[in-house]
Amino acid sequence: MQRLQAFKYELRPNGRQQRLMRRFAGSCRFVFNKALALQKERYEQGDKKLGYAGLCKQLTQWKLDSKTEWLGETPSQALQQSLKDLDRAYANFFARRAEFPCFKKKGMSDSFRYPQGTKLEQANSRLFLPKLGWLRYRNSREVLGTVKNITVSQSCGKWFVSIQTEREVEQPVPKGDAIGIDMGVARFASFDRPLPAFEGDDHLNPLNSFKTHQDRLRKAQQALSRKTKFSNNWKRAKARVQRIHARIGHARRDYLHKATTTISQNHAMVCIEDLKVRNMSTSAAGTVDQPGRSVRPKSGLNRSILDQGWFEFRRQLDYKLQWNGGWLVAVPPRNTSRTCPACGHVSADNRQTQAQFHCLDCGFKENADTVGAINVLRAGHARFACEVSNATRSPAAGTHRGESAL
Repeated sequence: MQRLQAFKYELRPNGRQQRLMRRFAGSCRFVFNKALALQKERYEQGDKKLGYAGLCKQLTQWKLDSKTEWLGETPSQALQQSLKDLDRAYANFFARRAEFPCFKKKGMSDSFRYPQGTKLEQANSRLFLPKLGWLRYRNSREVLGTVKNITVSQSCGKWFVSIQTEREVEQPVPKGDAIGIDMGVARFASFDRPLPAFEGDDHLNPLNSFKTHQDRLRKAQQALSRKTKFSNNWKRAKARVQRIHARIGHARRDYLHKATTTISQNHAMVCIEDLKVRNMSTSAAGTVDQPGRSVRPKSGLNRSILDQGWFEFRRQLDYKLQWNGGWLVAVPPRNTSRTCPACGHVSADNRQTQAQFHCLDCGFKENADTVGAINVLRAGHARFACEVSNATRSPAAGTHRGESAL
């Protein structure tokens, strides 16, 4: 089977290369925004939107224009990839997979991509990029497969390179049994039983990386607000805020990768709740005419949900289980923590507290999150049995991955 995988490293460019990369990223952002403005203008005039070929013709005209002839200094393929990104964003919008594309802002996701013309020397820890030359990178692991494209991006003042490869791997054989996972705030992930892979624990405690650095981040942001904008002191204060945000994100991703890797390598099927994280974390402030209720507690709950990284946890489980030959089954979360796993009695009164479950019918007692994981596992078995009869496994609810043969 074919496997697409990306390997990300930190670049070590010199001063000239950093200036060129900032210029290339700005040119790609300019082309994307100019093409988006052109598409909006055509729509207002009643004309059809231009496809990728039509946008490339416009790009040629922009390069010949005296006002934008500086676009010729950027690799042509990098500019064309920006137009491809815009065309893909329109396709996702019309297919209702994403919102309408918006204009890009300087300093937000600055990047550009090379589809070809690159060279990689892993033995010397360097790679060649058109119009940039040879660049050093931190070679932390081996790149496997054939290089398909290379993306250069900037984050928190540092430059990174993402190398996407393609390689042929053997069809993996799933290992282990099935487990059910219930997501929560007090407990990050609760399992239907104790797992040897996690030293016999039946749950994972939350990392709460944002909460850990919240006071430090607040002080740094307050110091930033007192600086004169775009001054040297303001730039140093802004860099400090960015470093704290980067530390928070790195700690969260590291925790999620370790957890999902352990789960995917030891279990053939993982059943989780089909949670709508975006809907669950919406603001309760309301409007001036209709103000919301319990705004402060809901704000704290939203902060905790987003700090856990539920969606990223599910996304990583999705592709890692596919790599290991397993299955991810998403089930509706309705009444998973209110149904007694012993007698099947469903009642909101069964969950007397946030953590304690006590069935009013048969007297069964257990942690409420563990009960939810047991019910999720049972619902996942039922859902999987129905999908097996179709000879192909449908993707997990809410994901956009293609079907894979059993």
